[in-house]
Amino acid sequence: MKLASAGMTLLVAAVAMAGAAAETKTLRTITVTVPTGWKAVESSSLMRVAQFALPKVEGDNADGELVVFNFGAGQGGGVQANLDRWYGQFKQADGSATKDKAKTTKKKADGMDVTVVDVAGTYVAPKRIGDPSAGNYNEPNYRMLAGIVSAPESDYFFKLVGPAKTVARWAKSFDEFIGSVKKAK
Repeated sequence: MKLASAGMTLLVAAVAMAGAAAETKTLRTITVTVPTGWKAVESSSLMRVAQFALPKVEGDNADGELVVFNFGAGQGGGVQANLDRWYGQFKQADGSATKDKAKTTKKKADGMDVTVVDVAGTYVAPKRIGDPSAGNYNEPNYRMLAGIVSAPESDYFFKLVGPAKTVARWAKSFDEFIGSVKKAK
């Protein structure tokens, strides 16, 4: 009887793991593979084509938030303009320029150019774009992993922000997510 019970436990665990498998999603003109453990949430804006909560690690006060934006052909600004805006969303404790501490890499995904930036510090971005009355965040020890995929029709902007330890926990899956981008067929 114990053997049957152990077998049933393994079967239930295998089914649960299969249900948690990565999922491929189409986001307008690209597809992505959503890593296991990410939780899709309802998008809070029409500019967002996908939004995910990445569960916080023990000791952190918030989940990570990953958002994918696509504004259409010729919209959203160029790569450097976005990098500069993202650098401006962080302040450094020592007063140095965030740009000088950021790590930027370039790669390819399905033949498309990808630019990825990794930046940390105090997150001071506006709480609501275009609404100064909403104020700014003031979140020390935050980190952002962000990427721009230059798709043929228009650029896609990927932005993961959260407590530094939580973002570190999900950094590998962020890289896999960006690397999974393919042109939709």
